[in-house]
Order: sequence, then C-alpha cells, then structure tokens
Amino acid sequence: MDKILVTIIAGLLVGFIVWWFFGKHVTKEVAADVTGNEQDVSVIVNGGYTPSTVVLKRGIPAQITFNRKDPSSCLEQVVFEDFGINDFLPQNKDHAIDIDTSKPGEYSYACGMNMFHGKVIVK
Repeated sequence: MDKILVTIIAGLLVGFIVWWFFGKHVTKEVAADVTGNEQDVSVIVNGGYTPSTVVLKRGIPAQITFNRKDPSSCLEQVVFEDFGINDFLPQNKDHAIDIDTSKPGEYSYACGMNMFHGKVIVK
C-alpha cells in the first residue's frame, strides 16, 4: 500500500512539474494608456512580469515603466533583443524604457538569464 501511495504522489509531482514548465499558461493582454501623443504602461517585476503581455499602438511613442520588487539577480536585468535593449532594473524604483512602435509585430523580452519572459505587441 505504501508503494502505491508513493507512486501516485510521484506521478502527481511529475505531472505538476511538466505543467509548470511546459504547459500553456494563458495571460491577459494589457493595453497601454494613451495620453496625447504618447503611451505608457507599468510592469511589476516580482517573480515574473505582471502584466506579461503589453499591447501598444503603432506609431505612437511608447514607454514601459518597470518596477522591480523581486530581489533576485535574475530579474535585475531586462533584455529586448529585437530593440537592442539590455537594461538594469533598480529594486523598488521605476525604470522607463522607450519602445520603438514604428513596426507592428510581436516582440519578446526576458530577464538576464532568459528564464522569465514577456511580450510586447505593436498593433
């Protein structure tokens, strides 16, 4: 009986780990606030990026303001490979990054270790 219980628990644990790392996690898109001729959206960095998907309007200058709450060294950097951005995020302070919205598309960003990811959609 003990072997069956251990096998069931191990199977559930393996299933959870597979879901956590490889499962399709649905995230909500957040549109930037447009005021005048600029747009801005805030992203909290705490064990990941919240929101992880940001929608920007094409052709309107945009900033994403990151505020890192997480003390881990992994999340102290944000990298937008498509835009050539690799910025340090100070802890508990706002850090604004200008985003080029001239071309529509989906642009990924990640932490310095490429473990946590987000996405910018320019429409």
